[in-house]
Amino acid sequence: MKPSFLQAQGHEVLNPALDDNDFQLAVNVAQATYDQHAPDVIVGSARGGAVAMHLRSQDTPLVLLCSAWRDHGWTDRVKPETWILHSPQDDVVAYSDSEQLLAHSGLPASRLITTGSDHRLSDPDSLNALRSLCEAINSA
Repeated sequence: MKPSFLQAQGHEVLNPALDDNDFQLAVNVAQATYDQHAPDVIVGSARGGAVAMHLRSQDTPLVLLCSAWRDHGWTDRVKPETWILHSPQDDVVAYSDSEQLLAHSGLPASRLITTGSDHRLSDPDSLNALRSLCEAINSA
């Protein structure tokens, strides 16, 4: 839903098919897509957020949606150009995981945007927060 929503808002969206079973293969596919297209922003949701955290993406901003970093991969830090959207009512990925990710990374609390009522972040407020954030990053 989120890629379709961003496309409908006029954004070019790359949505590579990431392997569900092999995390390193998923990172490799995402890295190849990044290297080929050099997007302005990388958005990753849940496991895709963990994949995004592992990309060699220089200073390209990251937008993580309920990142499942604790369950996937081997890093517990993100780069300074990172924002996180998460719902305190998420019953899949604990909101405290995003708080810890900010703390481990030395990012200010303002980089964690509280939105939504569940893990999917598919409600209008969450989608509009994602859209607004991507547009703000692109215009900076």
